[in-house]
Amino acid sequence: MPTPRAICFDLDGTLFDHRGSARVGVTRFLQGLGVEVTEAAIGTWFTAEDEQFERWRSGAISFREQRRARLRTVLPHLGIEAPGDEAGLDAVFDDYLRAYREAWRLFPESFALLHELRDLGHRLGLLTNGTETQQLDKLARTGLADAFDVVCISERIGFQKPDVRAFHALAAQLDVDPADCLFVGDDPERDVTGARAAGMRAVLVDHTQPEAPGLRALVLSAL
Repeated sequence: MPTPRAICFDLDGTLFDHRGSARVGVTRFLQGLGVEVTEAAIGTWFTAEDEQFERWRSGAISFREQRRARLRTVLPHLGIEAPGDEAGLDAVFDDYLRAYREAWRLFPESFALLHELRDLGHRLGLLTNGTETQQLDKLARTGLADAFDVVCISERIGFQKPDVRAFHALAAQLDVDPADCLFVGDDPERDVTGARAAGMRAVLVDHTQPEAPGLRALVLSAL
């Protein structure tokens, strides 16, 4: 099998440590609210995040509304009355966002791996579900703003993973055939199944399992 011309990545959970960053952020956020930070409290936050983000991804609610819905779910569960107006909810969520943003970080191998792949002559692409403002801010603050030949963000291109059109848009902008792309992501359905349905090769990275191959080993072995 020929070596892929382009190596393409998901961002959150693959190169960017969203869960670790969010855990630090929500811990500081809850402390600021005077809430005892327990595993149950953190788990409630992440459950609401997963559920409401999926509602946004499916088009049921807006991106800002999924943030408000998280607070309407989580705050009463923690014994805090949620603001009754949208502006109040937005102000509270901004407190979380500041803490989350201050904690942003890449997985340890991400930066060096991208430079290694570039030195090997590969074109590099990024395909991420999210809003353009926040995802570009993540790249800038973590040093990845210039790491990719092409960055495709679902809000801008109009398609979300696992829609094959999102992967085809990435390949088209990279000026390569999907068959010449290797896609690397942490979500079995959105990243791996979606990429393969689009005609790309794909590998799954799992940063939650210490015994699983690391990001660099996984990508280089796939090449």
